[in-house]
Amino acid sequence: MPVRRKIVEIDEEKCDGCGDCITACHEGALQLVNGKARLVKDDFCDGLGACLGDCPRGAITITERDAEVFDEAAVARHLAAAAHPAPRLAIHVPHHAGGGGCPGSAMRNLSPTSRAPAASPTDDQPPPSQLAHWPVQLMLVPPHAQFLRGADLVVCADCAPLTVPDFHQRYLNGRAIVIGCPKLDDLNHYSEKLAAMVEQAQPTRVTVVRMEVPCCRGLADVALRAAQAPGMTFQLEEHIVGIGGAITRRVVRAAALAANDTR
Repeated sequence: MPVRRKIVEIDEEKCDGCGDCITACHEGALQLVNGKARLVKDDFCDGLGACLGDCPRGAITITERDAEVFDEAAVARHLAAAAHPAPRLAIHVPHHAGGGGCPGSAMRNLSPTSRAPAASPTDDQPPPSQLAHWPVQLMLVPPHAQFLRGADLVVCADCAPLTVPDFHQRYLNGRAIVIGCPKLDDLNHYSEKLAAMVEQAQPTRVTVVRMEVPCCRGLADVALRAAQAPGMTFQLEEHIVGIGGAITRRVVRAAALAANDTR
């Protein structure tokens, strides 16, 4: 039965879908839905507000309203069903026992190695990873992420790394990357997110890596729209990848000229 109690409230107009609050919620009460943070169920939220400090947009507040009482047993079942460990060890916000949320969206700086590649793909020592940060999914990377600032940024369709044989050396070495699917994800949210990224991070260059299939063109379109913002002067390249893995076409543009491009 609903009772009057404190519970989180999310202002969707302010939310940019960065996912930081989801990492901070130990009960797994928050999820990204259509690019916005949402409260999954009232009885999963304890109302203590551990997620508040992690929201860079100030989109989360604590309100008092009629809501289902906090149900620890329901939370435990929810976390078990989602295969979340409890208690969590990767969360950076102190909280009471009983883990939850998704540690996979916590931002990390990685250290790519420079050792020699393995002699064969069956070797236990594979070629070194060149990935320099985590996360990489566009829905989860916040525009204010430190690794985006002044970066040589790759905006990549999520199928491309599976087709380009030397993707790590070609596209990750010394770069930041965000990936997504313009067909299956929310393209409007991608457009807003990329616009915020280029405005806040001021990248030195943006390379869009997309597949040759028509539906993948949307990724280049939203990147071009972001590049058209006033004051953007970085170089923008579009690399089109064939299903066989070859780079079939490269188009180089100055961001300031992108609005006039009619390709």
